[in-house]
Amino acid sequence: MLETPPSQPGTPKSSPATTYIPTKNLSAPMEQGTIGQSVVIKGEISGTEPLYIDGHIEGKISFAGSRVTVGRHGEVVANITAKEVVVMGTVKGNVECSERLDMRAEGSLTGDVVTRLISVEAGAVMKGGIEVKTKPQQQKDEKPQPQVKPTQAELPKALPAAAGA
Repeated sequence: MLETPPSQPGTPKSSPATTYIPTKNLSAPMEQGTIGQSVVIKGEISGTEPLYIDGHIEGKISFAGSRVTVGRHGEVVANITAKEVVVMGTVKGNVECSERLDMRAEGSLTGDVVTRLISVEAGAVMKGGIEVKTKPQQQKDEKPQPQVKPTQAELPKALPAAAGA
């Protein structure tokens, strides 16, 4: 019988060499625009990167493909259109989200909301209407067919009744 020799103390055991290869980020790190506490903006703001607001904004905010976060010190008197909106400060205006509205406990929102998903923490203040929509894909798939009313010429005419037929 063949037996493997017992390992001697102090002799290194052979094991395959393992090397660590760190993973690389395939995309660039997410940039975020920030409006600081001392900044006051009156007008229209739009962009494609996420926006963090801790200052005062009056006007219109349009970030259709990104997130808008109103920080704890943020005061917004504007309509907001974004993919996602997080409210930790004060918002006075209508909010339209294609994905999600997240109301934090310290947040306040006065205005109408149109969104697909909504999350409201205990303590958040909301005043206004809320409309929760379904996914855009479902709306495209379930388009109602337009009903066409037939014209007078297309309506079937009544046939005379024949007795004994």
